[in-house]
Amino acid sequence: MSLSDLRHQLAGQRQLLVGYSGGLDSSVLLHQLVCLRQQQDLSIRAIHIHHGLNPLADSWAEHCRQQCAQWQVELIVARVQVDGREKGIEAAAREARYQAFRQYIQPGESLLTAQHLDDQCETLLLALKRGSGPAGLAAMPRSAKFAEHLHLRPLLAQTREQLEQWAAEHHLSWIEDDSNQDTRYDRNFLRQVILPELTARWPHFACATARSAALCGEQEQLLDELLAESLNALIDEQGALAIAPLAAMSENRRAALLRRWIGRQQGLMPSRDALTRIWQEVACSREDAEPRLQLGNFEIRRFRDRLYWLARAVSLRDEVIDWPVTVPDLVLPANMGKLVRGNSGVAVRAPNADETVSVRFQAQGKFHIVGRAGSRPIKKIWQELGVAPWLRERTPLLFYNEQLIAAIGIFVTREGDPQEQFGWQICWQKEEQ
Repeated sequence: MSLSDLRHQLAGQRQLLVGYSGGLDSSVLLHQLVCLRQQQDLSIRAIHIHHGLNPLADSWAEHCRQQCAQWQVELIVARVQVDGREKGIEAAAREARYQAFRQYIQPGESLLTAQHLDDQCETLLLALKRGSGPAGLAAMPRSAKFAEHLHLRPLLAQTREQLEQWAAEHHLSWIEDDSNQDTRYDRNFLRQVILPELTARWPHFACATARSAALCGEQEQLLDELLAESLNALIDEQGALAIAPLAAMSENRRAALLRRWIGRQQGLMPSRDALTRIWQEVACSREDAEPRLQLGNFEIRRFRDRLYWLARAVSLRDEVIDWPVTVPDLVLPANMGKLVRGNSGVAVRAPNADETVSVRFQAQGKFHIVGRAGSRPIKKIWQELGVAPWLRERTPLLFYNEQLIAAIGIFVTREGDPQEQFGWQICWQKEEQ
C-alpha cells in the first residue's frame, strides 16, 4: 500500500488510536502512519493490550515501548484479564481487547486495527464453520461504527506477503508470537494447515473469499436500508423494541429486525438459536413473568410488551448501607451516584432518636404509600408505578430500623409521611452515564 492509498483509507480522520500488538501487521500499520504524519497533520496514539497469557508478554510490551519512543508515538499499555472458560481463549481475548479499546479511546479519535486480506479469508472460513448467515459471512468491513467512533481497517486489501515486503524495505523489527503456531486454536489451524493448501491449489483464493465477503456485506447493507424505516417505527426513545408488531411478521422478517436492533446496540450478532430463544423465552413468555436472556456482557429483558437491551449489572439485593444522621451525603454503590440531604428532593419525616437509618435495595411485604388508598404488595406497587424490574434493584430504599420509609424519587410510605412537620429532604444525584 502506498501512503496515498493510506491517506484515502483514513477518509479525513486526523486523531487516531492504533491497536499495536508489536507483531508484523500492526508494526507495518503504525510505521506507515508515522511516515504519513510527516506529510500531513496526524495525532497518533498506540495501545498495546497486555493479555498476560504468554511468559514473554512483558518483553513484548517493552518492545512496543521502545519502538513507540523511537517513532515519537504515545503508547498505552493496557493490562486485561482473560477468562476463556465460557467462550474459549480466542473469543475471550478478543472481547478483552475491544473492551480496552472502548475504555481508552478519546473523543474525536478513530480506532485503527491491522487486519489484512489473509485475516479476512480466515474470518470468512470461521464464519462458515459456525454456520453464519450473510452478516457473519460479510466478515470484517473496512469501516464500521465503534460506539461513537469509527473503526478503520486500512490494510484489509493487503496480503501478508505485501506487509512483509514493506517491513523488509524499511528494516522493521517485530514480535513473533509463538502461540500463533499452536494449531489447537481454530484461526491458527486455518492459517498454518488449511490456507496454505488452498492457496497452493488456487493462488487467488484469499482474494476470491474477500469478494464473497464484500458481496455479503453489500446485501446486508441493502437489507439495512430496506428495513430501517420498519425498525425505527418499532423502537421508542429508550431504544426498547415493540413486541406486538413483530408477532404479526414472518419469522424471517422478525429475525432480520431483531438482528438489526441488536446491531444498533453494538451487540454481537446472535446465532439463529439465540434469536429463537429471544423470541420464545423472552418476548413470548407469560405476561406475569420477568424473563431475561444473557448475551455476553448484556441481557435482553421484557417489560410492558417491549424488549430492552441492558448491560449486565451486579445484584444489590443484599446491600445494606448505614446512613448516620450526622452525615448529609451518602455515596451509593455501583456508580449510582449519591443521596444528598438538604433543601430539595423527596420529603420524609425525620427519624426518631431510637431509629437507625439505612439504605437498601429490596423490600418485602405490603405497604401503604402516600397518595394511594389501602396497602399493596411491593411488587404490585412497582408495577402500578411503571418501574421496570431491573430498575427496582437500582432504586435506593430508605429504611428507619426495619421500616420502609421511601423509595427515593418514586414513592413515600405512610410511615415516612412528614405531614405538616419539618422533616428531611433527600435528593438522588445520579452519575452521568
